[in-house]
Amino acid sequence: MQSSEFVRKFSSWYLWKNILIMGLVVAVLGIGVKFGLDFYTHHGEAIPVPDLKHKALTDAEHLVHELGLEIQVVDTGYVKSLPADYILGQSLAPGEKVKSGHIIYVTINSPLSPTITLPDIIDNSSLREAMAKLTAMGFKLGTPKYIAGEKDWVYGVLVNGRPVNAGDKISVEATLVIQVGNGERSADDSVDYVDPAMPHLDETGGDVDEFEVVTAPDSPTKGGEGTKENPSKTTPKE
Repeated sequence: MQSSEFVRKFSSWYLWKNILIMGLVVAVLGIGVKFGLDFYTHHGEAIPVPDLKHKALTDAEHLVHELGLEIQVVDTGYVKSLPADYILGQSLAPGEKVKSGHIIYVTINSPLSPTITLPDIIDNSSLREAMAKLTAMGFKLGTPKYIAGEKDWVYGVLVNGRPVNAGDKISVEATLVIQVGNGERSADDSVDYVDPAMPHLDETGGDVDEFEVVTAPDSPTKGGEGTKENPSKTTPKE
């Protein structure tokens, strides 16, 4: 190829038109990628996280959605002073900057108080042992109720005046009253005494001995007379 021909082709409009088109395509792609990434990643966007604590869940959902955020319940707790479904905590601190579509995880108040299983303390431990175990587990204890029985021995547990047993589920808000022995004998534990057998008494109050009446043998008399009967004698019966 001669130099004149090369210069002619290089300076042709067709070549430069293609180069210009390719440059425009590259520029458009670059700009599109940049703005597309910014749009997809919400570059430069900063939404402050609202304070949702102690708000009703429905109110919090409305507030969060207005800001372009999401909310999701992940756990429950229990605070007696708050109504059910009120928010107890949130995963992001209030005022923290996030992008739209971000999920805020919250913990809400349960409508039911949590329960604890009553351990095996009835007729199985002393008052001191039972109180230490129940307190460590989170139970509320009232004044012990003393009943007849072995001193300081646990005989039962009452909740709202009703007896409960080991293994029962009891609310942490309930107050337990321990029934404990006061060291006194119960009337049900009385002993029946049997009078000893007494000897038979006669009408005068003395002992009665049984006797057998016996007679002496006949003896001969003078003059061939018949025999004369001796007075009878009595000898005690052996």
